[in-house]
Amino acid sequence: MASYNRVILMGNLTRDPELKFLPSGNSVANFGIAMNERYTDRQTGEQKESSCFVDVAAWGRQAEIVNEYLTKGSPIFIEGTLKFDSWETEDGSKRSKLSVTALRIQLIGGRRDSDEMGAGYADAQPAAAPTGPDSHQDAPEAPSAPSSTDDDIPF
Repeated sequence: MASYNRVILMGNLTRDPELKFLPSGNSVANFGIAMNERYTDRQTGEQKESSCFVDVAAWGRQAEIVNEYLTKGSPIFIEGTLKFDSWETEDGSKRSKLSVTALRIQLIGGRRDSDEMGAGYADAQPAAAPTGPDSHQDAPEAPSAPSSTDDDIPF
């Protein structure tokens, strides 16, 4: 059975990233992001806003970049995979949650110290991800040179 697990999110950090180093030497940064949606209520015509909160884990060098450049409130663009976690609490109740494992992150805005940074990508694979040739994604192709017909466009 075929499957595809990919999410793309853009929002703001809800807390400062928490960087940890595992005994294996791998680094992981955990943080949350919030995405806001504005819409008009059809019955009342009133503008409303709803928020969605997501926990994110970034691994390796990507985790270190997130920890170095982002703080609570920083805008971020993430491409990753959904991960489902379930567990049982001490009192016997079952809990579960969805989170995102970041595969690609784009920093949006400037550095903490207000220096110009420009948007940049941080690509990384989580520690358990396959590293074969099938798991590599090529960068988008550069746009081709403009054709002679581009001058005919009136705008």
